Amino acid sequence: MKIGVFSDSYRPYVSGVVLSIETFSRELALLGHEIFLFAPQYPQTKDKNEINIFRFPSFHTPFNPEFYIALPLSRMAEQYASKIGLDLIHVHSPFMLGRVGAKVAHSLDIPLVFTYHTLYDQYMHYAPFAGGLAKKGMIKYARDFCNRCDLVITPTGVIREMIQGYGVNKPVRAIPTGIYPERVQSGDPSFLEKNFGIPRQKKVLLFVGRIGKEKNLSFLIRAFQQISRQNQDTVLVLVGSGPEEGDLRHLAAALGVEERVVFTGKLPPETVAGAYKSADIFVFPSVTETQGLVLVEAMAAGLPVVAKAAFGSLAMVQDGITGYLCRGEEEDFAEKILSLLRSPGLKNRFSQAALKRAEELSADKMALRLESTYKVLLAGNQDLIRQLGEEGA
Repeated sequence: MKIGVFSDSYRPYVSGVVLSIETFSRELALLGHEIFLFAPQYPQTKDKNEINIFRFPSFHTPFNPEFYIALPLSRMAEQYASKIGLDLIHVHSPFMLGRVGAKVAHSLDIPLVFTYHTLYDQYMHYAPFAGGLAKKGMIKYARDFCNRCDLVITPTGVIREMIQGYGVNKPVRAIPTGIYPERVQSGDPSFLEKNFGIPRQKKVLLFVGRIGKEKNLSFLIRAFQQISRQNQDTVLVLVGSGPEEGDLRHLAAALGVEERVVFTGKLPPETVAGAYKSADIFVFPSVTETQGLVLVEAMAAGLPVVAKAAFGSLAMVQDGITGYLCRGEEEDFAEKILSLLRSPGLKNRFSQAALKRAEELSADKMALRLESTYKVLLAGNQDLIRQLGEEGA
């Protein structure tokens, strides 16, 4: 198959969407398929001779200088795509390049697939003056885009049910992004001690992700204050970067835990594995994830997870088996973490179950699932396509 992938972000920009595209593209190529990427131009890629990548002229956004918005030049993209002879198009955004991809698919009369990566309405705090009406409008916009596609993919069954509740009437199949467990497992267990001076005997609570409002990290720091009162050997490590770091540092100082909250900044993927292997428990307060790829990475490192019970975590974390799902406030979140710290035997059982769960979500297995989905779609059997939308996560 020749597969056209349209995304509003790609390397060198780093995000969960980009990682998902890279992972599936790599595995599909190993299965013998050709992937052609359509993505924004970045200053770092301007003079590079990239194979099978079509770059659109773009400009950076004022709210995030690392993020570039592509000019939706659909005619150029259509000419390039028709020359290639694409079999189908898979878009990863309902916005600029997603709409270009949809237009090209319609023009070439080939199937259109869309992955619903993001709870778009939950990110409206980045838009000035956005309120409840804006959120409803965003839900309607995303729903209408889904209904233009031949098939929609969601990272979990929870998100599939949610968007079907919004009124998506096209087939929806849940296919999580897979991971490479061996990459995480090869991390250096002394990484945090060597690079951030955290003694090995400390109990490390780890978060990995964007330091943004949507990640609910003020909740985590308040919960950590309660943990630190009962366990003086705990350290909270936040791996990532984002606009909320300054406010969160101030909050940690106001709560008297600033010396035990470590902000590492953004780390390269190869060193993030060391952070996972240096930690004891993975903590995840976000309520906006469609999958939470870092949850699976943490489990691949053998970390039990304590997460807020919402969307991605509901599908990825098996409550009472690979970790705990928290439905309460900071006190409940803190108590679940403390119960694991008090019981090494329980923590070890969760750890072994987490490793097994991560193996089930390996990149090669998820790519085979996506490949079979493409084949059914290209065969055009409407009964089989409908069946895809009825399968569990």
